[in-house]
Amino acid sequence: MSDEQIAPDAAGRANRRKVREGLVVSDRMESTVVVAVVERVRHPRYGKTVQRTKRLYVHDADNAAKVGDRVRVAETRPLSKLKRWRLTEIVERAR
Repeated sequence: MSDEQIAPDAAGRANRRKVREGLVVSDRMESTVVVAVVERVRHPRYGKTVQRTKRLYVHDADNAAKVGDRVRVAETRPLSKLKRWRLTEIVERAR
């Protein structure tokens, strides 16, 4: 396959890491927060939009995020048995 056939955005890094945005639901652990990410998908048969929630264990080295904060997380290498995500930024603080 020649270079002309490759898409322009694929010329850089082919497999980008996933980035998600969610709400911190637990900060009880040391340097770990639990983030609930809501995904809206259409039901395959009935077409109705349904919400699916995933709880991600996120590495927070500074213990900066608190419950209720909206955060952005990025996929990373496995950091423990459950942690596969790293905190990149706190989008909005809880009021």
